[in-house]
Amino acid sequence: MAHLRTSVWGPAEFVGRPPWWLMGEGLLVGVAATALIAGATLLGAWTGRPSLADGEAGLVCVGALAVYLTLIGAGRALIGTAALLGVCLALQAPQAATGVVLAERGRVQPVVVTAVEDAGAAAGGRGRYLCSVADADGVPLKVRIWRGCGKTTRPGDALAVVDDPKGRIPPRGVQAGSGTAGALRDLAPWSAALVAGCMVAVVRSYRLSSSAGTAVPS
Repeated sequence: MAHLRTSVWGPAEFVGRPPWWLMGEGLLVGVAATALIAGATLLGAWTGRPSLADGEAGLVCVGALAVYLTLIGAGRALIGTAALLGVCLALQAPQAATGVVLAERGRVQPVVVTAVEDAGAAAGGRGRYLCSVADADGVPLKVRIWRGCGKTTRPGDALAVVDDPKGRIPPRGVQAGSGTAGALRDLAPWSAALVAGCMVAVVRSYRLSSSAGTAVPS
C-alpha cells in the first residue's frame, strides 16, 4: 500500500511543512509551464504562424511538462492532473491570444448587417446569434460575427468590428471589456490551477532517501 501510495501521489518524504526551496522550485516550474504554453500561442497569433497560434505548440509544452514531472518522480495522479490542466490552458489560449493581438493593434470599423441567423435554434437549442456583415464598400466579410449580434439585430443595422491591419487574424465584433485585460481574464483560473498543480506535484516528488544515499549493509 505504501508503494502504491508513493506511485500515485508521490513520496513526499519530509516531516512537517515542505522546505521553502522545494516550494519555490514548484512555483518556478508552474510559472514557466504557464508562460510557455500561453506565450507560444500569443507569439503565433502575433506573427501569424498557425502551428503556434492554434495551440499545438502549447500541447507540446504540456508534453514536456509531463515528461519533466515523471523524471523527478512525481506521483502519477498529480502528473495526470497537471497535464490535464495544461491541456485546458492550451485549448483556451488561442482565443485569448487573438483578443490580445486585436486589442493591441486592431482597428475598429463600422459594418452593416446583411443577415442574421439564430445558431441556437439551428442546433435545436438556445444560443448565440450570427450576423453576416459587409463593410462600408459593400464587400461581405468572410466570417460571421456573434459579438454584438443579438436577438433584436436586423439586416441593415450597423455594428462595429475590430480587424487586424496585417490580416493575420479574422475580424470580430467589438464588445465591452474586450481589451488586453479582458482577453487574458479567461486564462487566469486555468493558469492559477496549473501553477498550483505543478507546485503540489513537485513538492510531493521529494524523496529524502535519494539524497541520503544507499545504505551499506553491515
